[in-house]
Amino acid sequence: MGTVTSRPAPGTGTSGQEAQEPLFRVVLLDDDDHTYDYVVEMLEKLFFMSRTKAFQHAVEVDTAGRTVVLTCERPAAEYARDQIHAYGADWRMPRSKGSMSAILEPETAG
Repeated sequence: MGTVTSRPAPGTGTSGQEAQEPLFRVVLLDDDDHTYDYVVEMLEKLFFMSRTKAFQHAVEVDTAGRTVVLTCERPAAEYARDQIHAYGADWRMPRSKGSMSAILEPETAG
């Protein structure tokens, strides 16, 4: 996304261009210590996704190794990543010792 050009209001002293905040992707990373049910439950609770949409992300993270669960401005993306990291272990799997991993990536045009 580029910049938005607008006419400044008289006497405001603005340049006429407002730069948009860069966007970031919240990317959920695959591992073998969490079940599909865990991923679906987490995405439903943290991101208010429908069960169908959350399941689609669970399949994608399992098959592709990653899935983009959210794209937004950096503060919200950091908060979302931190929520994933704080969600906790999958009680369904005894070997699950903690939350899933997520990273932030800058959104690129194109």
